[in-house]
Amino acid sequence: MEQSSRAADGLGSIPALLQRNAKQFGKKAAYREKEFGIWQSWTWKETEEEIEAFALGLLELGVSEGDFVSIIGRNRPYFYWAMVAIQSIGAVPVPVYQDSAAEEMAHILSNCGAKYAVVEDQEQVDKVIEVQEHLTDFRHMIYIDPRGLRKYDHTRLHQYSTVQDQGRAARGKLMSELEKRRSKLDFDSTCVMLYTSGTTGKPKGVVLSNRNIIKTAQNTCEFDGLKAGDEVFAYLPMAWVGDFIFSIGQAYWTGLAVNCPESAETVSSDLREIGPTYFFAPPPVFEKHLTDVMIRMEDAGRLKRSMFHHYMAHARKVGPAILDGRPVSLLDRLKYKMGELFVYGPLKNTLGLSRVRVGYTAGEAIGPELFEFYRSLGINLKQLYGQTEASVFITMQPNGEVRADTVGVPAPDVEIRIDDSGEIFYRSPGVFVEYFNNPESTASTKDTEGWVATGDAGFFDKNNGHLRIIDRVKDVGKLADGSMFAPKYVENKLKFFPDVLEAVLFGNERDRCVAFINIDLTAVGNWAERNNIAYASYQELAGHPRVLETIQEHVETVNKSVAEDPMLSGCQIHRFLVLHKELDADDGEMTRTRKVRRKIVEEKFSDLITALYDGSPEIHTKTEVTYEDGRKGSISATLDLRDAKVVPVATQKVAAE
Repeated sequence: MEQSSRAADGLGSIPALLQRNAKQFGKKAAYREKEFGIWQSWTWKETEEEIEAFALGLLELGVSEGDFVSIIGRNRPYFYWAMVAIQSIGAVPVPVYQDSAAEEMAHILSNCGAKYAVVEDQEQVDKVIEVQEHLTDFRHMIYIDPRGLRKYDHTRLHQYSTVQDQGRAARGKLMSELEKRRSKLDFDSTCVMLYTSGTTGKPKGVVLSNRNIIKTAQNTCEFDGLKAGDEVFAYLPMAWVGDFIFSIGQAYWTGLAVNCPESAETVSSDLREIGPTYFFAPPPVFEKHLTDVMIRMEDAGRLKRSMFHHYMAHARKVGPAILDGRPVSLLDRLKYKMGELFVYGPLKNTLGLSRVRVGYTAGEAIGPELFEFYRSLGINLKQLYGQTEASVFITMQPNGEVRADTVGVPAPDVEIRIDDSGEIFYRSPGVFVEYFNNPESTASTKDTEGWVATGDAGFFDKNNGHLRIIDRVKDVGKLADGSMFAPKYVENKLKFFPDVLEAVLFGNERDRCVAFINIDLTAVGNWAERNNIAYASYQELAGHPRVLETIQEHVETVNKSVAEDPMLSGCQIHRFLVLHKELDADDGEMTRTRKVRRKIVEEKFSDLITALYDGSPEIHTKTEVTYEDGRKGSISATLDLRDAKVVPVATQKVAAE
């Protein structure tokens, strides 16, 4: 592990990497953004100039070393520039999820004592103004989009471009101060503070240093051979550590280009136009892509459907082997090339993944069937395992050693150990500095030797040395008969089906398992339209008898699959219901990264769980919901509770070691 506070090559901070890139890759594209349907592009030299102007403008505005500056908005070059400009003057960027409710935003901004904010538009300005009474030291806000803000009080409200203009005008006066602050930055300087998703409690501020980000970026770029010619697509929330390491850490280490979509609605079409060579998506994104593909196939003609299913069957058989360079017969290779011409190539192009050289998924376990689907197309999709506290990377899958049931080997410079309870611990150059103003949580997570408790249970596969994740330690339990209860394993199998959006399994310390299921409104709605089934709402469609029958078939198919695993066969679903509403972050049921808050779901829908276990055939329930404008309301429904067939198996008790 690097001991020096300043890198020997002088590249001990992100601003230092920016200066190197401006010299080394000056005319290469650094950022692109689609605006009004046209791609705008900035070279590394132009990027350096944009960042310098904003940094000088922040100095003119009075930003001091150590100040926290929140960043709130969608992926745009301006925000990435702002983060590096903030670092350049010794302040700390704090990205915030743009879809956060005002009260969530208030917690983060007040917790870090944010004095400044860089936001996108009127919506975000209004949110900050709403919570400003909780921010005792708040001084100025900077916005990018001026629409709707003309009549606001601009005493402490400034347009981004104006701040840059003021910075350029003050260059002669402030440049020496900027250079002084920038020269003080080293490996130990704070690079960014990112807040955890708050699955089990209030989000905590994770302080990451330049060492954490730069050493992690260096190691992982070398692992996958990333270089200046690569393209990354920046569409995931900027408040998420993955976007920061990909779009700033790795981008600034290698000089690769960061591409920002025009809006959330144009992500798919913009992805196709860019065709990234390096791509990351959590499992839900890959699930949605597959759902869209299957919907299109249902709408296609008989010949096209037949060709798709014929060649996809062959791809599943030989595609992963061809991708990994394993022996495949000449006849199978020729047939696969035909499939590439007629099916795989056009499909990858439609998905925007035709140029992907390295693809990753993480955040939660991906269903093996879903994983193999993409690899069978020839997409080098791999799994990694990581955390915010690790600067993302804990394990990675080397090329040629990719498996659906493991998350790979320790990433470069990462050490892993597993304690007697099965919990995974790691230490690496990427290990976070601390939880901001929370020494108790820091001490309970990271010990004096730098080992971090992940909260996940797992083990190393004896055959290949790869790590396998079972579930969260707090979620892994036992059924009443002593057999293992691992909900994620079953939930991921259910979510492989295009019409299942989310699933939540219950059963810890009970005699059997039951489940809640959310349907995917896009997929099921498309089915309803094709079959001339009218519906007025998610609730109405979720309760349709034919939808319930289809979901029951999926549950029983999953039960057969689960029964084949002797260790987890007790996790078959005995009863289930389709929820009358989608689990929603605004209602507190999920995090902003779409992780289910199990405890909240269990408490909020306790009446439904009780009914599933007491054998009730149906239940009437009333649930509070939050509308898009923040108003509260309630919805009522009578839910059909269904029994599912289970496969009889010999019980295998799992003794605690």
